[in-house]
This record gives sequence, C-alpha cells and structure tokens, in this order.
Amino acid sequence: MELMRNRIRPYAWGSRTAIAELTGAPCPSAHPQAELWMGAHPDDPSVLVGTAGDVSLLDAVVADPDGMLGEAVAGKFDGRFPFLLKVLAAAEPLSLQAHPSAELARRGFDAEEAAGIARSDPSRNYTDPWAKPELICALTEFHALCGFADPAHAVDVLRGLDVAGLDHYLALLAGQRDAEGTRALFSTLITIPPNAMSSLLDAVLAACVARVREGVSPHVTQYRTALELAERYPGDAGVLASLMLNRVTLQPGQALYLHSGNLHAYLSGTGIEIMGNSDNVLRGGLTPKHVDVPELMRVLDFTPGPVEILGGQAAPQGEVVYPSPAPEFRLSRLQLDERPHEVTHPGPQVLLVTEGDAVVEAADGGRLAVPRGQSVWIAARDRGVTVSGPATVFRATDGL
Repeated sequence: MELMRNRIRPYAWGSRTAIAELTGAPCPSAHPQAELWMGAHPDDPSVLVGTAGDVSLLDAVVADPDGMLGEAVAGKFDGRFPFLLKVLAAAEPLSLQAHPSAELARRGFDAEEAAGIARSDPSRNYTDPWAKPELICALTEFHALCGFADPAHAVDVLRGLDVAGLDHYLALLAGQRDAEGTRALFSTLITIPPNAMSSLLDAVLAACVARVREGVSPHVTQYRTALELAERYPGDAGVLASLMLNRVTLQPGQALYLHSGNLHAYLSGTGIEIMGNSDNVLRGGLTPKHVDVPELMRVLDFTPGPVEILGGQAAPQGEVVYPSPAPEFRLSRLQLDERPHEVTHPGPQVLLVTEGDAVVEAADGGRLAVPRGQSVWIAARDRGVTVSGPATVFRATDGL
C-alpha cells in the first residue's frame, strides 16, 4: 500500500475553492480546478509515493497486473486498471453528453482508427474501445440533468411555457409517449436550423423568465436552469433539450448511477465520481468542444422515466455501499471511529479521505497516516489491511 500523488484537471468549468479546500492547498486557487484524478488513466496516472522511490500507478500495473489488480480483474479487463476515481468540482455546467456501451465504443474506435484520425484530434469521439459507466456521489448539494424525463412530465414542462412555436414539436411526443416519441422530439429539437432555433429560443426564454418571476409553476427550477444555460451558451440547442431531461438535486451522501447511453449534464456542486477507465464522450451541446449530434444519437438510450436516487445500502461496520451493475467499479463510504475496519479485497482499491484523518495499516507492519484530501493505493496482493479514523473515507474497488 502506498500514498498517492494525484493530478488536477484545470477545465474551465471547475471550482477555484472546492478541491483546494479538500486538499489543504491555497484557496482560492489561481486557476479553475475541475477534477482530481485517482487511477491509472494514461492521460494523468496517479503516482505511488514509496520508500524505494515514486512510480506511476500505470507503470506498476503494467509491470505486475496480477499482483496489483488480482487475477480475476486482470483477466476480465486484459490487464487494464478498470476504474477511474475523481473528485469532481463544478462551478459551471458541463456539456450535454453521453457515453457509449462497450460494443459501440469498440465499433467507433475501430472505425476512427481505420480512418486515420489521430487520437489527439479534437474531433475524435472514441479515444479507446471501452465503455464508461459512471456513478456520482454528492459531497455538497449537487445539481444535474440526468436522463429523459417521463413523456407526460416533459410535455407538461414544455406546454407550461405556452409558446405557440413549440406546439408542432410537442405533437411528436404527445402522440407517442414512449422511447420512440422521445427520440423523435429530441432529434428534431437538437437539429433545428440556426435561424429557426434563434427565434424559438427567444420565445422559450422569454416564457421562462415570466414563469420564474411568477414563481407558481411546479417547474420553476427547470425553467431557471434553462435560463442559466442560455446565459452561458446563447443559441445552443442544448438549452431546449434540457427541458426534456430530469432535473435532479442530490443532497450530500446521495448518488446517481449513469449507464451507457444516459444523456446528462452536471450543473454545479462537488462529488465523488467513479467510472470505467475510459475517456469516450459524445457531446450534443452546452460546450465549446467538439459536438457530434449524429454520433450522439447512435449511442443514446431514449428510454424515458424518473431518476433513481441512491441513498446507499448499509453494510457491516458502518460501510455504506452504492450499488451499480458495472463490473468496472464499486463505490462505498466508510464512517470511521478509532476502531480498525477490515478492507482487504482480492482486487485493486483506492481509499480517499474526505473528512478527518485516517490511519491505514497492513499485516506486514506497514502504517500510513492519511490526512483529509489524500488517497491510498491498496494492491490486490496486500493482506490484512485495516483503516481507522475518526474519518470519512470513500472506498473504490472493482465491481466483480
């Protein structure tokens, strides 16, 4: 087991305070700090800090996949580290996006490789052949758009604006309140020509302003979100599309699981995010980055319905597990006192301290003091590992 040194991604939407406060760095930071990465992703692998010198976690896994990952995980994922753990700190909205299934990722990756598109090309959609399921657990109040809303709800939101220009589009969903109707309406809204989009958005946003001022509609939060998105991305079709999605607020400790094909946009807040170790993103709007609507349409799951908010399932010794079907990862939260909690596992593990100070000990006599904002790597070969507090610790492992 070793302490980890992790890199921060300075995306423009990041917070200048959240990650700095968590890690004890100068606050506010000089630049936005969006994501703190913990794992072996080739773009920014963590560094293991050891007595024999520092080594990249990626290099360590490549050198000894069975010892680091365990035979089952190494076999299932061809020796690749299966997950990426992040602290995500959003001060502004992220793009409207979805991630492909394993089958579609492989197909898209192979096609772009055959076409000779460089993996560093900004227009590249598939930088690897892997799926990217995700789970986000809120550290602060966390706001998001997640998945297509139930058609009856979406129709009510849009009709509540009383914009005549929407009537033609609403007929696509009102007459077929299922995944096909959702597909028809979304694909039409997201591809409206710029001139028509400009005039329709003007009318929709004027109506949103009126509804927010009145304050009586049950959809005020959704209308306010559309106005905030339009302020940052004027004329963007994603503003209209946002009114078709579930608007979600997570309280600290609550989580969302996002399967492949889930259309989403994180709006604001800080959370612990775990995902498949992939960087495949298909964007549909709300971003200055590459947008590929036709490819996005190919990967989207248009099944509508409400979002399931995960409160976590109680496990022994005060551990709370956030269940997901993803074989790549499993996330849990430990609320620790001074008593040792056994965390030995036959696969890879990362422990991240978010409150207090933790102590991690192993059967071989190893002992690490881990302050707030720091993380520890535990290899599959490590035995008799315990962690104690008082501290709050997030535990990331494989999902096998």
